[in-house]
Amino acid sequence: MRHGIGLLALALTLLGAPDARAQQAPPIAGPPHAWAFGVWTGGLFPAGDLDPATCYANATVIILRDVVMRASVLDVAYRQRLIETVGPTPTGGLQFRLVPAPPIGGAFGGRAAPDSGFGCEGDPNALVIERRDQNEIVFPNCRDFLSPLKRCGTVQ
Repeated sequence: MRHGIGLLALALTLLGAPDARAQQAPPIAGPPHAWAFGVWTGGLFPAGDLDPATCYANATVIILRDVVMRASVLDVAYRQRLIETVGPTPTGGLQFRLVPAPPIGGAFGGRAAPDSGFGCEGDPNALVIERRDQNEIVFPNCRDFLSPLKRCGTVQ
């Protein structure tokens, strides 16, 4: 399943790759988090020297317009969180407000999956992203993502 999502993300990225002429055009206005769209590796572990195929196959976080998906240490499937709102921070980063995760069933009632958030301090339905450069981000104060994340396709 993880490889299927990685291949899907690779295909979407390649289909949407701009040509040289499009790179010279002025940027098109979009949502405030458009710069964060993509497939990211690292976070759970330091991002290494990976070729693009390996990077996409081992993606840690995938950020789309309405969804943030993250790799889970406890499960092979990605945890998917819907984005409720997003806005810029004073430092140039992003503040995501995520739709509360549905409870998982059990003998003693529903409870949130232990890794449904990002291990960030405070609200499990909030995620702050700080941009280090165009292809590197961090999730500050998130114990599950201590290392920086690098955008796949740009890892050297």
